[in-house]
Amino acid sequence: MRRTLQTAQQGLGWLMKRGVPVIVRAEWQENSAKPCDCGSDISVMEKEWPQFDWSEIDPVYPAKTGIYEHSMSGLVQRGIEARKWLKNRPEKVIAVVSHSGFLRVCVSFRKYSNADFRIFEFGEGDGEEGLNLVEWELTEKKGGGLGLSEIGHFGMIASDYPHEPETELGEVVDENPH
Repeated sequence: MRRTLQTAQQGLGWLMKRGVPVIVRAEWQENSAKPCDCGSDISVMEKEWPQFDWSEIDPVYPAKTGIYEHSMSGLVQRGIEARKWLKNRPEKVIAVVSHSGFLRVCVSFRKYSNADFRIFEFGEGDGEEGLNLVEWELTEKKGGGLGLSEIGHFGMIASDYPHEPETELGEVVDENPH
């Protein structure tokens, strides 16, 4: 999370000085369990970064369990939860500072070069629980706001999460649950 906070401070510090809040959310962390992608304890981070709003951070953070687990199901659910949170915010404009891997795999299905940005709105309809994002033509056609990112849609692929071995159920011994 340190890299994300550094980026937010560098890119949005001018807004923060004007009183725009920056809310820290665990859902937006990177999508692997590598040591460089596992966060530090909240108590440590709050002291290092007091200018950020930590009131909504999940107390489970930095544990890689549940929706934070590096698995296909964890990533899918975390992407849904992140988009739900965005959609339910009262603000009309929100800047999200996150990691390109998580954004591509779980949120927008687009690739991002370093420091590039894209602009989205929630689409109409029931697809993905009404949480489908539609990119503005302004950033879609040129590959991000800076024009540095690859154009297209890029969903989750098998190398984005560890292989999940199938478990054998075993033989049914007694069908009576009593």
